Amino acid sequence: MPKLKTKKTISKRVRLTKTGKIKTIKAGQNHFNARERGNTTRNKRRDHTLSGVNTTNIKKLMPYS
Repeated sequence: MPKLKTKKTISKRVRLTKTGKIKTIKAGQNHFNARERGNTTRNKRRDHTLSGVNTTNIKKLMPYS
């Protein structure tokens, strides 16, 4: 059976922690941030963990992580 390929689009956007959680960066923080409230900007700095349903789907796309 051939090797499974990792989906590179997912592996560039997502990190897998040691405990198996998936961390991703909040979208929409590259530019036009001056118009937002300071609270919103601070919240975007944090990484966010994905829910369980998304976690199982993403782990299928990243077989060797």
